[in-house]
Amino acid sequence: MIRLAPKTPGVTLAAGRRHTVAVRSDGTVAAAGDNRCGQCDVGDWRGIVAVAAGNVHMATNTGHSHTVGLKVDGTAVAAGWNRHGQCDVYGWRGLVAVAAGANSHGQCDVGAWRNLVAVAAGSLHTVGLKADGTEVAAGDNTFGQCDVEHWRDLVAVAAGCAHTVGLKADGTVVATGDNSFGQCKVIAWRGIRLPNDPFPGVEAREGRQRAG
Repeated sequence: MIRLAPKTPGVTLAAGRRHTVAVRSDGTVAAAGDNRCGQCDVGDWRGIVAVAAGNVHMATNTGHSHTVGLKVDGTAVAAGWNRHGQCDVYGWRGLVAVAAGANSHGQCDVGAWRNLVAVAAGSLHTVGLKADGTEVAAGDNTFGQCDVEHWRDLVAVAAGCAHTVGLKADGTVVATGDNSFGQCKVIAWRGIRLPNDPFPGVEAREGRQRAG
């Protein structure tokens, strides 16, 4: 059985531009929204531990989208729009995370990346979190969204349309890229919950249950 990297619990809820998918506690997947390309045809998926949702093909606003699922055995499944091969994942093995997107700007040029524990996909760029707490990026860098080479001590990453955000081990946040709506104004954030931190009260309650 595959074990997800301890820093990066599986993403169990994902939203595309027009559809939403979520992993149920029994490993099946729920989906809602636009299904014109079959991106919500996930009813027969089993053993899923994480999901990712691709966005609409923006050039023609067609509604083209896709969904990717990570299985407990480290393989992947996919459904939806596949004109560019984005659903051709059936030979993949040994996975610990999944993300969804296109490759119009080189955002899929990640073949040389190694020692990753998490990935995230923006509209035109992809970022990866490495086991040593650093980050790598590929794709469009018009707004500096790939300027992450100096980041250190990361425990989580996220990619917006044209910006990138990283959560550090001390609970602070770094960001780079498009800031036209203030989406990178995170420098003052403190005490952000780390991926594996228990929710308040959970640890104490579990301790009492074990003692009882």
